[in-house]
Amino acid sequence: MTNEGDNVVNLPDGLTITKESGERDAEVLTPAALELIVELHRALGDRRLELLAARGERLQRIAAGGTLDFLPETAHIREDDSWRVAPPAPGLVDRRVEITGPTDRKMTINALNSGAKGWLADQEDANTPQWSAVVGGQLNLLDAINRTIDFTAPDTGKEYKLRPDDELPTIIVRPRGWHLPEKHILVDGREASGSLVDFALYAATAGRRQIEKGMGPYFYLPKMESHLEARLWNDAFVLAQDALGIPQGTIRATVLIETLPAAFEMEEILYELRDHSAGLNAGRWDYLFSVIKTFRTRGEEFLLPDRNQITMTVPFMRAYTELLVRTCHKRGAHAIGGMAAFIPSRDEEANEAAFAKVRADKTREANDGFDGSWVAHPGMVDLCKEVFTSVLGDRPNQIDRTREEVEVSAADLLSVSQTPGTVTEEGLRSNISVGIQYLHAWLGGLGAVAIFDLMEDAATAEISRSQVWQWLHNGITLADSGEQVTRELVDRLVEEEVAKLPGDAADYAEARATFLEVAVADDYVDFLTLSAYERMP
Repeated sequence: MTNEGDNVVNLPDGLTITKESGERDAEVLTPAALELIVELHRALGDRRLELLAARGERLQRIAAGGTLDFLPETAHIREDDSWRVAPPAPGLVDRRVEITGPTDRKMTINALNSGAKGWLADQEDANTPQWSAVVGGQLNLLDAINRTIDFTAPDTGKEYKLRPDDELPTIIVRPRGWHLPEKHILVDGREASGSLVDFALYAATAGRRQIEKGMGPYFYLPKMESHLEARLWNDAFVLAQDALGIPQGTIRATVLIETLPAAFEMEEILYELRDHSAGLNAGRWDYLFSVIKTFRTRGEEFLLPDRNQITMTVPFMRAYTELLVRTCHKRGAHAIGGMAAFIPSRDEEANEAAFAKVRADKTREANDGFDGSWVAHPGMVDLCKEVFTSVLGDRPNQIDRTREEVEVSAADLLSVSQTPGTVTEEGLRSNISVGIQYLHAWLGGLGAVAIFDLMEDAATAEISRSQVWQWLHNGITLADSGEQVTRELVDRLVEEEVAKLPGDAADYAEARATFLEVAVADDYVDFLTLSAYERMP
């Protein structure tokens, strides 16, 4: 495989890349990386598909009247007080503020200059799986670690460079979830796993450079639904470390607890990854999406109000975060709080309100025992750091605060019906507008988008379309207008909301079609990104 110049990508037997090689692609599509993709796919690919099928089987049982509970077959793991995860790795001891964002060149520089302790380099929800982003993001990570990255904005000529000091955030890469394929790479004629592609490309290239700098390849693992999926990741780590000649335990991973089934298996997930674990994170937006998705057919028992009415203090969200901190600290692991999606604007009044909400949110997390938290914008880093420092002081974390008083039952995690609030036309319109605007940007190559002063990514778009589906298929009546949510109402509001957007309505045709495909169809689509990916070349 050869590009326009002399850059050659040599492919191992059984691997096919359907895209032409770019000018620098060979720097990350190395023989070691590509051979690792093949080895991982052959060893783990069938298990991945089996585990994805198990997700669907669980949803069918729940739709038929079943529920979720802590697993009796793993009670011995939860009851054994003797085991702990590995001690924190270099660069992952103090995590009081982490910034999230995509791996495009400008965002990479801004994140690393932000003053945060860590950067979640997002190859998933804040990214799009365009081939140029999949490979380009890896090149940007490599350049960042080599400190050769720079960027000049084409519209303004503004130059972006890394600050000269060495106190840059620790890079923690989030690969795609187990459900997402990489259609441009085939192994033995089958689409590769997007998760394993992202993992292998980083571990074999930029991750190796991190080891030379005294750290290692660190990851955030998204959207898992069981400890068996965590075991699959652990097996990938063991295999990769052997293949690359890396000492076992060098790779570390923080798991995002962002699905409802995973909340019932937190200890088991830590146990499966214990030699490679860096803790758990409260992935709040995907968690809300998962709650809707899991119980979408169960009527008002699991009905959620408008998204902006759901706070982290409602009973089922409070139970989830309390259990996460208790679980992590019981096992010597970091507990990382949720993302603050607010972004500063030019409206001083709006800024004041946004900063107050973020401060209150981070204060709650720090006082509850979290060891750090996320922000989506550099302008929020200092606030988050200040709040956590007021609790931590000079300590790097508060893992020693074990929260033994916390007791959370299955009923607590499932207490969705206790959530106050209403479903309104304003909320329906907001979901429609956010969903379409996000998909328009996503199909155009942007995975993180500022909409209504919030940094929206795939998770919030999933909430938006899932709420529309839930309200429609459960015949919900809007509290403010008195109208029932019907297909006709959704179609009318879609037209009205698209008409408000900048540009011509025709510009949003594909995004509109994709949104309706995942928001109103009789059969619920598991992930909107799967439908959108089919439309992406």
